[in-house]
Amino acid sequence: MSEFTILAFALVAFIGIATPGPTVLLALTNGSRYGVRRATAGMIGAVLSDFVLIGAVALGLGALLAASEFWFTVVKWLGAAYLAFLGIMLLRSHGTLEIATDRENPGGIATTRTIFLKSFLVAVTNPKGYLFFSAFLPQFIEPALPQAPQYAVLAAIFASIDFAVMFGYALIGSQAVRFLKRAGAIWLDRVCGGALLALAGSLAFYRRAAS
Repeated sequence: MSEFTILAFALVAFIGIATPGPTVLLALTNGSRYGVRRATAGMIGAVLSDFVLIGAVALGLGALLAASEFWFTVVKWLGAAYLAFLGIMLLRSHGTLEIATDRENPGGIATTRTIFLKSFLVAVTNPKGYLFFSAFLPQFIEPALPQAPQYAVLAAIFASIDFAVMFGYALIGSQAVRFLKRAGAIWLDRVCGGALLALAGSLAFYRRAAS
């Protein structure tokens, strides 16, 4: 795998990741509500999902979803339902800000686990992710070379860029909330919740390409 291939992959990956999607919207929301430190749990969940998705594609799951209408529909509706649930929860939010402090927080472990699982589940239940990687990654794989190490390199690059972009969104959210009063915090939740509902709707109507 040449340096040019790696740079081209990194550039295209950055453009795709930086375009607002479910995980970066969650990073923005988590940063504004909990602060960057606790939002990091969600970023780790999303990064872990990157490795799961790319590993699944390397093993052929992406091809299975592309070929099977049944399994594609199952994963699609699971993902759409979960996105809709998160969107509704944000729309119903009262704008409660839970900025992390250095004080003891008895509920911190459970909250961190919840933040982690939200971002992880949003990604792994999105069939568009599997189909995207199935179409995207092979273009940067050299057929004459062992494929597993190449997939591992691409996964590490993608995950690193994903984490950096999400960190940027979380930082923006954490800084923006300093200038927001309670009403502004509520509207930030409303905007992100509406965006997640719109993404859920787009996923619900998403159709796999005909074979």
